[in-house]
Amino acid sequence: MDPDALRKVCLSFPGAYEDYPFGPETAVFKVSAGGSQNQGKVFALSSMSPDGYVNLKCEPGLAVQLRAAHPEITGAWHMNKTHWNGVRLDGELPDDMVRDMVEDSYDLVVAGLGRKQQERLGWARLSGSAGGARG
Repeated sequence: MDPDALRKVCLSFPGAYEDYPFGPETAVFKVSAGGSQNQGKVFALSSMSPDGYVNLKCEPGLAVQLRAAHPEITGAWHMNKTHWNGVRLDGELPDDMVRDMVEDSYDLVVAGLGRKQQERLGWARLSGSAGGARG
């Protein structure tokens, strides 16, 4: 997946926005359910360069499975490796798989928000029940 496609996927989710708190070389994608964007929660970090990487949140058990099955997926650098995967964007993984991992990361972060924030994002309504995953 190229940087433009990654940006488009990340920004397609309700409340998602792009920030550069670490400088112009690292895009940080966050979700905010209104209020200050300073309170946004990170769901993806990327070098945004060709053959770059993206760090994505992942359920711990699935993170281990993905790392075992795909050499392109490792514990995310400078992140809690129990909950974050680093994914190389060198074209070896199918775009659909990367897109699914981005969506899973977003869902995990939104699941940790309060119910009212989830409702503002329309997330609970998408899942059919408060606090559930997107469908």
